[in-house]
Amino acid sequence: MADGSDDAGRLVTISVLLTLDIPGAQSLKEKRAVVRSVVERLRVRLNIAAAEVGLLNRPQAARIGFAVVSGELATARRQADAARRFVDQDLIGRAEVVATEVEEGVIGDN
Repeated sequence: MADGSDDAGRLVTISVLLTLDIPGAQSLKEKRAVVRSVVERLRVRLNIAAAEVGLLNRPQAARIGFAVVSGELATARRQADAARRFVDQDLIGRAEVVATEVEEGVIGDN
């Protein structure tokens, strides 16, 4: 803090990259409808930063990235796990998560 007190805090981030298989999509328009729906719901319902980040020109595949930020590792992990479960539920019958990559970062001391 600016007043010199010893309250440095810490910043915890968890970034998640999901690779999706979208077998029913026959066009990029159909694929993007699925992806846009998931990304928007993550943003609105869970207040999580999310975007389509890869495999943009493949109708039956997509990569979605999302990130959570917290001051506590346990809280960030809970939020990331909740978002992952939410995506699985949201995609039922439309797509499947076929790969997941997770990266955790911590800056500062507690």
